[in-house]
Amino acid sequence: MRLFVLTLIGYALCLGQTPPEGCTPNSLNIPGSPYPCIHADNRVTLRVTAPDAQKVQVRLGGAHDMKRQEDGSWMVTIPPQVIGFHYYSIVVDGAVLADPATRTFFGSGWDNSAVEIPEPPGVDYYLPKDVPHGQVSQRRYFSKVTGKWRRCYVYTPPDYDGGNGRYPVLYLMHGWGENEQGWHTQGHADLILDNLIAEKKAKPMIIVMDNLNTAKPGEDATIFSARWLWPPPPPETTQGGAAPARRGLAGFTGAAFTEMMLTDLIPMIEKTYRVLPGRENRAMAGLSMGGMQTFLTTLANLDKFAYIGGFSGSTGGRGGTFDPKTSNGGVFADAAAFNQKVKVLFLGIGTEEGPGTKNFSKALTDAGIHNVYFESTGTAHEWLTWRRCLHDFAPRLFK
Repeated sequence: MRLFVLTLIGYALCLGQTPPEGCTPNSLNIPGSPYPCIHADNRVTLRVTAPDAQKVQVRLGGAHDMKRQEDGSWMVTIPPQVIGFHYYSIVVDGAVLADPATRTFFGSGWDNSAVEIPEPPGVDYYLPKDVPHGQVSQRRYFSKVTGKWRRCYVYTPPDYDGGNGRYPVLYLMHGWGENEQGWHTQGHADLILDNLIAEKKAKPMIIVMDNLNTAKPGEDATIFSARWLWPPPPPETTQGGAAPARRGLAGFTGAAFTEMMLTDLIPMIEKTYRVLPGRENRAMAGLSMGGMQTFLTTLANLDKFAYIGGFSGSTGGRGGTFDPKTSNGGVFADAAAFNQKVKVLFLGIGTEEGPGTKNFSKALTDAGIHNVYFESTGTAHEWLTWRRCLHDFAPRLFK
């Protein structure tokens, strides 16, 4: 309770403070909050009020000690951060907290604060523009496979309401430690599609964003539990985007989600929305663990999907062991048959993530499998990589 009160006091006091000259409030701050703020060189200044605390840190690109001020607040200016979205947290005498001055974003298994280091002027493909906008709505449905109520978010394109046309569907998956909100809050999938559709670069489509955290009755669901994170991971595992796979992920098979998707999710979507039928009008893609899930689901069900996208996920050829005759159940063994079924196989990665995906793409090409390899220059395992992947992937769909 004491820490909670302190954070509320800190929030109230921060609203009245003026940031340093030239330091622009973070775009993800709650209205009226001047901190965190971002300098022209991408340094970030943060401020928290905790007058009774003995030690305060911020975890953003590493752990940074904050300095006590005369008014009881704590401040620090941290080194320049790379462009894009960054989770961060505040540590007050060992207690890890979200900063009440920002909105919170679910990632790495819990609600974090975040800063957005802006792109250079003119890069606006994921920003709101004066174009027709679609809608993102939540849809609850009961899953017979899990025996539970579930929630997904559904993007419908600008001309959906008031019309009678039918649309193809992209099922878009989040990463480990995230949930069904990630793609439209952190990823801005709706704005990316709004802008592409307005530019006539992508076909209008429905996007379904569901939660990968799926277990059947009696199955062990601790792989997805936030308790794996307590005590919270060291800061280097949470900067940027989704955290890397951890101990629980070793047992991940994706079977429950695949069964739920085919039994519950797709039938619900096709009953509820004006959807074009057939595999040629169905795509699936995901980031990190969502890319792995995409491959597990689609490659075993090519009669149901014609478009496949992996963003920082599903290299399939770890350690140079890829064999088209045996890998992924031998689905790549007959290149001609695979190429006839799959219209787009997309492999995207940040250049700072290593050569695994590039090597996998080359191995596929050498085996005669058509694929698209995309690199996001200068980015790592983070949302800016995945925004860029979606921006390149979406225009290739449903042609």
